[in-house]
Amino acid sequence: MLDTETKRRIDSCRDILVGKVPDPKSQVEQITIALIYKFMDDMDIQAAELGGERTFFAGEFEKYSWANLMAPGTGGHDMLALYSEAIQTMTANPGIPELFRDIFKNAYLPYRDPETLRAFLKEINHFTYDHSENLGDAFEYLLSVLGSQGDAGQFRTPRHIIDFMVEVIDPKKNETILDPACGTAGFLISAWKHIQKANGKEKPGDQLTPDERKVLIKNVCGYDISPDMVRLSLVNLYLHGFTDPHIYEYDTLTSDERWNEYADVILANPPFMSPKGGIKPHKRFSVQSKRSEVLFVDYMAEHLSPTGRAAIIVPEGVIFQSGTAYKQLRKMLVENYLAAVVSLPAGVFNPYSGVKTSILFFDKQVAKKCDEILFVKVENDGFGLGAQRRPIALNDLPEAARNLRGWFDAVRSGVVFAGADGGGLLAVKRERIAKDGEFSLGGERYRDSVARLTEYEMVALGDICKPEYGFTEKAQDSGDARFVRITDIDLNGKLRKKGSKYINLSSDSEKYLLKKGDVLVARTGATFGKTMIFKEEYIAVFASFLIRLKFPLDRVLPEFYWAFAQTPHYWAQANALVTGGGQPQFNGNVLKKVKFPLPPLDVQKEIVAEIEGHQRKIDKLKAEIVEQEEKIKTTIDRVWGEG
Repeated sequence: MLDTETKRRIDSCRDILVGKVPDPKSQVEQITIALIYKFMDDMDIQAAELGGERTFFAGEFEKYSWANLMAPGTGGHDMLALYSEAIQTMTANPGIPELFRDIFKNAYLPYRDPETLRAFLKEINHFTYDHSENLGDAFEYLLSVLGSQGDAGQFRTPRHIIDFMVEVIDPKKNETILDPACGTAGFLISAWKHIQKANGKEKPGDQLTPDERKVLIKNVCGYDISPDMVRLSLVNLYLHGFTDPHIYEYDTLTSDERWNEYADVILANPPFMSPKGGIKPHKRFSVQSKRSEVLFVDYMAEHLSPTGRAAIIVPEGVIFQSGTAYKQLRKMLVENYLAAVVSLPAGVFNPYSGVKTSILFFDKQVAKKCDEILFVKVENDGFGLGAQRRPIALNDLPEAARNLRGWFDAVRSGVVFAGADGGGLLAVKRERIAKDGEFSLGGERYRDSVARLTEYEMVALGDICKPEYGFTEKAQDSGDARFVRITDIDLNGKLRKKGSKYINLSSDSEKYLLKKGDVLVARTGATFGKTMIFKEEYIAVFASFLIRLKFPLDRVLPEFYWAFAQTPHYWAQANALVTGGGQPQFNGNVLKKVKFPLPPLDVQKEIVAEIEGHQRKIDKLKAEIVEQEEKIKTTIDRVWGEG
């Protein structure tokens, strides 16, 4: 558990650096280098106290010792020159192991202010080296500032998601463990802690023999394309007790030097994004693609040992996309590797990204023995899904982990799975997933719960009306009619008032004129699937990337369909039917497949009236809140003599 004082010191180091080193990643690198510098001197002192000799700061490198650097008489400019020279030449120090040379590789001081350096090193001086768990926790806290998206689309995986994946995979002390896109080694650290806990009696790991520890350390391996991430991974593992960590600067997708290395356990959250023009991989992949997410999943599947298991976080494209490479990948996984799919709620990576993700669990033994794939839906992960990600009471992860472990154990043992906790589980036959050739991994596609929830007839949208595409034309600042574009629909499915654009009516555009009661559906982008009703009296034309639904009013009230389009039952179908390459998309043919309950018209009117009544109450309460807020402001202004 990270103590308050250590946390304060790390925060203080960042506060000192922020004026000269604004980038969080650079701050972490500078603190990392300084800590290792200090720890090398600590180890020299320990060796001398035990009757040994200094090795890190000996010979011509003795002048760089921490004691000399921090000597009371050392001037600011002398300290700056000594420290800057030391970290740039440390790779040539014959007294340090290769691990430390890797850490200091390409190290430099990015500022030349003596006072900043003195204040920074004074704070670093409070840290002392040992292999305590506290030191590892302190570094984990430091790495937590690297939450923002990297250049290659990396996201720092939340610790509780990592631990969930590791718990389900359950790595063992004698197994080889790999993360082919390791970042700061979070998955490897979690696997290490999991194994220690499983082999501990009085304390974690106390039942591991020295030989077993050596084998375990040797078996844990990571790759990363970024030298900065390699440096941070090395330090992270070292501070967690790995005296010889195996982290390599390696491009998993374009280099094949390590292609013939396999692992019993693979854990990863690889980069989601591909560079412009795509990846240019070597030719040994089973699925030919330029998309990084496709290639990484392919790599993990192909590099499992015969009894191997894996857990990988993937974007929704891998789950739904209809491109050839995506379908080939899913076909390969369904037929040979996939054991379970866990759907995570959108917002797990907030505030850095709202991207929707899932976790694919591979198990070659389970996939061979079982003709079903388990789908698990996680609604809550113990944190709010807003920007702040504050802890909440609702958490489906422990229950999901128990169910997944129970399912895998039952399949391996050849017994019937029993004792499932809660809902969100669905076992689907592999042949059903393969039936339409799409091999979709969206569990909601295979649920029949929508039909069971209602007594009314379920109808397909395409049987009621024909979806119509919008008009393709350039918007203007003025014209005959407002031009309603996809960007005019907000995230709540309502029409924005600001930023209006217009179009001049013509024989081509008049058929796209909107009428009151027309329903518009956004086809793509952040608002994909959002539905709004055109209620305005002014003249307007709807643009491309919008689909119009004109309902026969003797069968469907637009307000009734709009209410349905706000429900989870609509969105479950929308997400299952989505198409597109780079981002989710609807098209008319897909939208026709959406099913909704169709009560008699008088029942629809009753439902709509009830909803509108509730909405009026909500609007009234909102108005009262605004009024009370104004009264508070007036009271405060009166106290301060304003207004």
